[in-house]
Amino acid sequence: MKRIKLVVAYDGTNYHGWQIQKNGETIESMLNRALSELTKETICVMGASRTDSGVHAMGNVAVFDTEAKMPGDKFVYALNQRLPEDIRVQHSCEVPVDFQPRYQKTIKTYEYRILNRRFPLPAYRLNTYFTYYTLDIERMREAASYLIGEHDFQSFCAAGAQVKTTIRTIYDLQIVKEEDLITLRITGNGFLYNMVRIIAGTLIKVGSGEWEPCVIPGILAAKDRRVAGPTAPAKGLTLMEIHFQGKSEENH
Repeated sequence: MKRIKLVVAYDGTNYHGWQIQKNGETIESMLNRALSELTKETICVMGASRTDSGVHAMGNVAVFDTEAKMPGDKFVYALNQRLPEDIRVQHSCEVPVDFQPRYQKTIKTYEYRILNRRFPLPAYRLNTYFTYYTLDIERMREAASYLIGEHDFQSFCAAGAQVKTTIRTIYDLQIVKEEDLITLRITGNGFLYNMVRIIAGTLIKVGSGEWEPCVIPGILAAKDRRVAGPTAPAKGLTLMEIHFQGKSEENH
């Protein structure tokens, strides 16, 4: 028995998130089916991040166990021949049998993309949130600066999430504008349920002029989801990459 790690990119538009659901296809179910066909075994992958319905990824990570004799670095080629065009494995390799991506200390990077112009562009409709309200990038950057560091992000966590602690560390939060496209790039040691989308929704409120940048410390201090901004739509969010640092007691 050996354990294989996959780095997976996908367009989440047509899927009900990563984790297997009763109500539709998921990234996990598609990988399980393709791998089971390939190896002639019953395969169940274990993912590092359970992205929500409609969320995309450039570098999510999963592992699976197999008796197949195929070298670890060859699975990427065989698997991509069996997957739909909106899911593509980027890399495969053999890892230690005790490597479990869900219980590792990680550094994750997400991007949230906003198309800010008078009218939408069809080419961006599946992976970018559109708003015609003019957003002030400098105001958004000022607000974002309050979020960097270790904080209790309970106000930026969807109600009902079951976690041991809502304390997380954001190492970097950059806001870049190229023509009409605004990208929020956020790196941290873990993210709560809907945390990045709530941060995006809050910064959009600031950028539109509805809220002042200085509201952020008060939102953090409140530890109350109701005081933060709305949860931005899933389609604007992409999991960019995951770096592993060792074992952790909790899944982030």
